Amino acid sequence: MCAEARPRSGEERRAAARLWAIAGLLLAVVFVSVALGRYPGPFLTPPSALFHDELARNLILNLRVPRILAALLLGAALGGSGAVLQMVFRNPLVDSGFLGVSPGAAFGASLAIVFLGGAPATVQGAAAAFALLGMAASYLIAQRIRSGDWVLRLVLAGIIVSAMLTSATGAVKYLADPLKQLPDITFWMLGGLWAITWRDVLHVLPVVVPCLVVLYLMRWRLNVLSLRDETAFSLGVAPGRERLIIVIAAVAATAVVVSKAGQTGWVGLIVPHIARRLVGSDARRALPASMLLGTLFVLACDDIARTLLNGEIPLGLLTSLVGALVFLGVVLRRQAVVRS
Repeated sequence: MCAEARPRSGEERRAAARLWAIAGLLLAVVFVSVALGRYPGPFLTPPSALFHDELARNLILNLRVPRILAALLLGAALGGSGAVLQMVFRNPLVDSGFLGVSPGAAFGASLAIVFLGGAPATVQGAAAAFALLGMAASYLIAQRIRSGDWVLRLVLAGIIVSAMLTSATGAVKYLADPLKQLPDITFWMLGGLWAITWRDVLHVLPVVVPCLVVLYLMRWRLNVLSLRDETAFSLGVAPGRERLIIVIAAVAATAVVVSKAGQTGWVGLIVPHIARRLVGSDARRALPASMLLGTLFVLACDDIARTLLNGEIPLGLLTSLVGALVFLGVVLRRQAVVRS
């Protein structure tokens, strides 16, 4: 009997049920997010406002809906990229900001704010360009390193490039105008979706969606690519070429969303851990679960960020705080299980 025709085990059925449950929960949160807001208030917009209140209709269609779509793309890109990179590099502490991507975006945005006028389009373009350049620099440096296997070399190169870009960002901040430019840099690095418009969503879609489709279609290969190169090659996989395709897709999706939303930490780190605990470590289930949980996590944090206080809370602060607390809970629970 072929693999496709074999009956699914109880574990696979439970994992599939949990995937559907996550998808259903995400759909419910999306509907709540559309209605969530302070106008006409206090927290939920009644459906009748869409037909009788022009201001409420404009707020929903031109502010909330594009922001929700951006949160979905951001979460899917960060969660999916984090899961992919953790498997490819065989390191559970790798996230989607690895390989100099987030430090590169921060340096590009800082450079644009201080030296290129600081227009939103310029900041976003520079952030995306330097995020991709950070990945390219990591790849080129890894090729020059001669010791260790390819994964170890790329890890070392990512550490080197990230440190250099972080230092360069610090130098740009030192040169920035402390009354105007420095607050702009700090505000961008905190992350947020308050400025998202339909134009931003349309800029992100043509890059993020194809990259996520590539990752999803290659999820069958991730289980093999997480093995050592010799083992993967013996199983009929070209590990270097396929790993490069996956890494480029993950980094490109991350670079584009980070350029629009700023730095949003801990999503790509903690979400894959939760996904593996819910549906197992098989990439065929863990990757879709990471994408769904990433969208759910970012959307829930963004809802809190825009409604909890009168002023908006930076999204990066919430994702980092909640992510760190969840990660602490996962670690403590794992230690308790080991001791028992």
